[in-house]
Amino acid sequence: MNNPRISLLITLTGRDRPGVTSRLFAILARHPLSVLDVEQVVIRGRLVLGVLLGCDSPPDLTGIHAAVDSLARDLGLEAEITMGSAPSGEPARGGRLHVTLLGSPLAPAAITAIAGRIAASGANIDRIGRLAQQPVTCIEMDVSGGDPATLREDLARAAVDQGIDVAVQRGGLHRRALRLIVMDVDSTLIRDEVIDLLAARAGCAAEVAKVTAAAMGGELDFTASLRERVSLLAGLDAGVLDEVRAELRLTAGARTLIRTLSGLGYRSGIVSGGFIQVIGPLAAALGIGYVAANELEISGGKLTGRLRGPVIDRAGKAEALRRFAADAGVPLSQTVAVGDGANDLDMIAAAGLGVAFNAKPVVRDAADTSLSVPYLDAILYLLGISSEDVLARVDDPPDPPAALRAAPRRSPP
Repeated sequence: MNNPRISLLITLTGRDRPGVTSRLFAILARHPLSVLDVEQVVIRGRLVLGVLLGCDSPPDLTGIHAAVDSLARDLGLEAEITMGSAPSGEPARGGRLHVTLLGSPLAPAAITAIAGRIAASGANIDRIGRLAQQPVTCIEMDVSGGDPATLREDLARAAVDQGIDVAVQRGGLHRRALRLIVMDVDSTLIRDEVIDLLAARAGCAAEVAKVTAAAMGGELDFTASLRERVSLLAGLDAGVLDEVRAELRLTAGARTLIRTLSGLGYRSGIVSGGFIQVIGPLAAALGIGYVAANELEISGGKLTGRLRGPVIDRAGKAEALRRFAADAGVPLSQTVAVGDGANDLDMIAAAGLGVAFNAKPVVRDAADTSLSVPYLDAILYLLGISSEDVLARVDDPPDPPAALRAAPRRSPP
């Protein structure tokens, strides 16, 4: 029965109750049928169960109809049976894709726009499921027959028009193979820019913030701009580093993201144009195994206005990603990189999945996908992990300030 010639599609709808699936398949087991596909969805207690079956010879349609109708009446459901030609194998519609939609709220018009673009491209939506409802709504579509690059471009335009986020990824085992996530720190893992917090104490906040914005937007060379900003901190008491460390605010969902992925076997790392004296303890508190950041030079208990060692710039971030992956024994194709600024571009390009998180336009345009919601754990939905999966695994307690004072951890040499 490798190439069934006839298909039956049986659909049951109505109020859900225990035993529907087992009783239906007990009926089908009396007939020479093979199961080609099954889909079951329950929304607010309402069941939709579809079973696609194949057979080599004309089935006892009358007997099947009678048994299924009897079951439906007994359970208070509605039944429908249609017959057609069964597929001989995997549909020849091209590769499978995952299309993920996130919105807060996610309006019907947005789904209409995305579904319309998918249809216009000649692709087909095979399945739709919900991954999250609060604080953002996320649904995922399994799509066949679409060209990933073309569809990503088309849906990105529709997403901007609708004010939502859309991600297009290859289907199959690709997402399940991802095993290392590496994140930028300032305005990604945390809501702050560390150098701006230091500059506020040095009395040069406005000047530093202006240079920071230009560097993150790709208007200035990052290394030169970093050295310029650090020079303005000369003479600042080193004890200020402890004060700034205690002020750091994690991005909403950061702890949930890291703990969930850790529980699933992921390794995690952070790379930053900021400073190891500040973010090293944060990494240790969160259980992040890999860290690469710049080091402020300190002499006589004060900042000298200079850096020690090589600068972690755009190229340095990508190199850190490669180093972390090699140490973890993970190929680059199984890595995720997350960032928001121009100095994250090389890292995002090198990773298997590059995510622009509340990013500058130049980064959104270059990344595989972008998120504009203020919740870092929304990255989990891009990996096919639902909010129910997260709730079953971890809680997300408030960040204890004392946790940020653990010993720093450095990246592998």
